[in-house]
Amino acid sequence: MTDTRRRVKVYTLNEDRQWDDRGTGHVSSCYVERLKGMSLLVRAESDGSLLLESKINPNTAYQKQQDTLIVWSEAENYDLALSFQEKAGCDEIWEKICQVQGKDPSVDITQDLVDESEEERFDDMSSPGLELPSCELSRLEEIAELVASSLPSPLRREKLALALENEGYIKKLLEIFHVCEDLENIEGLHHLYEIIKGIFLLNRTALFEVMFSEECIMDVIGCLEYDPSLSQSRKHREFLTKTAKFKEVIPISDPELKQKIHQTYRVQYIQDMVLPTPSVFEENMLSTLHSFIFFNKVEIVGMLQEDEKFLTDLFAQLTDEATDEEKRQELVNFLKEFCAFSQTLQPQNRDAFFKTLSNMGILPALEVILGMDDAQVRSAATDIFSYLVEYNPSMVREFVMQEAQQNDDDILLINLIIEHMICDTDPELGGAVLLMGLLRTLVDPENMLATANKTEKTEFLGFFYKHCMHVLTAPLLANTTEDKPSKDDFQTAQLLALILELLTFCVEHHTYHIKNYIINKDILRRVLVLMASKHAFLALCALRFKRKIIGLKDEFYNRYIMKSFLFEPVVKAFLNNGSRYNLMNSAIIEMFEFIRVEDIKSLTAHVIENYWKALEDVDYVQTFKGLKLRFEQQRERQDNPKLDSMRSILRNHRYRRDARTLEDEEEMWFNTDEDDMEDGEAVVPPSDKTKNDEDIMDPISKFMERKKLKESEEKEVLLKTNLSGRQSPSFKLSFSSGTKSNLTNQSSASNLPGSPGSPGSPGSPGSPGSVSKSTSQMAAITTKGGLVGLVDYPDDDEEDDEEEDKEETLPLSKKAKLESS
Repeated sequence: MTDTRRRVKVYTLNEDRQWDDRGTGHVSSCYVERLKGMSLLVRAESDGSLLLESKINPNTAYQKQQDTLIVWSEAENYDLALSFQEKAGCDEIWEKICQVQGKDPSVDITQDLVDESEEERFDDMSSPGLELPSCELSRLEEIAELVASSLPSPLRREKLALALENEGYIKKLLEIFHVCEDLENIEGLHHLYEIIKGIFLLNRTALFEVMFSEECIMDVIGCLEYDPSLSQSRKHREFLTKTAKFKEVIPISDPELKQKIHQTYRVQYIQDMVLPTPSVFEENMLSTLHSFIFFNKVEIVGMLQEDEKFLTDLFAQLTDEATDEEKRQELVNFLKEFCAFSQTLQPQNRDAFFKTLSNMGILPALEVILGMDDAQVRSAATDIFSYLVEYNPSMVREFVMQEAQQNDDDILLINLIIEHMICDTDPELGGAVLLMGLLRTLVDPENMLATANKTEKTEFLGFFYKHCMHVLTAPLLANTTEDKPSKDDFQTAQLLALILELLTFCVEHHTYHIKNYIINKDILRRVLVLMASKHAFLALCALRFKRKIIGLKDEFYNRYIMKSFLFEPVVKAFLNNGSRYNLMNSAIIEMFEFIRVEDIKSLTAHVIENYWKALEDVDYVQTFKGLKLRFEQQRERQDNPKLDSMRSILRNHRYRRDARTLEDEEEMWFNTDEDDMEDGEAVVPPSDKTKNDEDIMDPISKFMERKKLKESEEKEVLLKTNLSGRQSPSFKLSFSSGTKSNLTNQSSASNLPGSPGSPGSPGSPGSPGSVSKSTSQMAAITTKGGLVGLVDYPDDDEEDDEEEDKEETLPLSKKAKLESS
């Protein structure tokens, strides 16, 4: 059987001066060759791993506290503590430490905490000990000065603490306190305040144990009521004895536990309310006080967890229908305080705490409590539920899925939480906001991934959408049966905004579950009714919900939106907003801009075909004109299916545009579909075999008008060439005279191949107007060897590169011929 005497918990002090639990194990002391000395070793009881390996340094100050704690500093700002299960084990290890350091095991501290100067050390060593003045009323001022003068020196503090312990000095001081109070000796009471405050700053556990004992603690608090800096004394004792009442909702049979609870409450009160806020230099002097409270709390939680009768009675009375409302309220408040108390514990202790509560049936108990009419009881139960969700959401999910097999949807725990959120009477919906945060945690797939159960996400989301989602969306559906919200007061709007926030989160994280629900229940149409709300924040929540759906670029959603014409409420809201430059205006424009930039073809076509007349006059942004341009490009590609293959053929022929046309063409260039364009491609519209010239010229007619060029007779140009010894097919490219003249004019400005005015540059007004069909391959307009209209085969890239280099060196005379040919 394991030796429980050596069983310890290892703690380290963090930056916030809180103790972190590093694990539980068994301690031993032995010689470690690597460290060249006797060392303390702690091995974890779970897997035998080494939790601590610390050499017992002859110059390190070890402190023994509360009979079961050993505390020391390994380095600056790195404090360690061993908390023993049994006093015998602590005494045994303490003897080993004292043996290495050559100290008497009866001492509680082995070394000075801070080195002093040699002169000061010599002076103090020359005196055998600190002699305290006799504890008399007339000598209180002398005692106060002695305490104040000893605080700066660690060695003097140690000697003062030993003197106070050995002579039972604190109890004598408290007797004088009673005399001073009886005599109303204010000066003496002020001296006692300074003395007791100084004793706290000695940071000595043995002194705290005397001061915090049942017989002394109230007198210590009494001494601290008489602060010389205050004109009147404080009434701390009156508050603790008359105002603060200890309610024992379930009788505590263990007197030690009861005494520990009283002591911890009073010491916490001293730290928080009685002692003045410590200065920067005094902060570390109260570290032992922090530790005293911390370990007391750990002990209380442990003792309550081990008292099965206490917890059994607690949960039995909580769920008993015969328990009166006042008693139940006290029980719930106790459980809430108990859970809040556990938040100060380290993760391992907190795990054990909530595991115990779970085993005792806290979740079924909460389900019963939440179904009651008492609002205060329900509020406290909600707070307890929040602790459980934050601690372990998977535990809550598992419980609600199991209860769904036995209970109706109406009394499921999650549905009760949703109902409390919906029925929150607070005008600011403070409780509803908290509950919405808990629901979000429960349905968040990211905290499901860390669990061992890989199917938790699928199972829980399936359960949630089947049993709970209809409860969550009920207020939304009830309020959107008409074209406008049936209730549009502020509180209802706030509630609907919270529901929309959770639904938006679901759209982002739940994929097909929420998609099926939205489409099957027509949720988006109902949400968009809220665009007509007089509350801008609610209308924006509805818009944000739709924007999140569009942002997924899911064609299932897109088809649903188009089928139900769900842009209509958005366009109406945009037009009703008028010329106001506000968040609604910007958010709607951003949504349409997203559709344009991401080139969501189905939505682009739907918007232009159905809402263009309403939007065409909006010219303070280019978003809607850009959408129209996208739509025309799409229609052109649909009408001319060979365009995409044409673009794939036209490679490696780069043209520069004339500076005069750059401004007009810039927008067209940036609006060209990047996915359909490769670097350096030139766009030449292909022909249909039956299209007339007017239809083919339609996509570029606006540009022709901009240049004020009129259409004239068409002219056929027969283009022939040979490419690398291959037989080259001949093409007939038809240009309108306006187009031809435009090409010529641009070439005259700069007619090098690749010049700004070269035919085929993207968006150029000089693009060819029509191509007559003689073969399935597309024609590229190039200038090689003085001929125009060569076929560019995809596997001829290398040859094209060489020929392109030659083009750059053509003499001017030949270039002139190119233009006239």
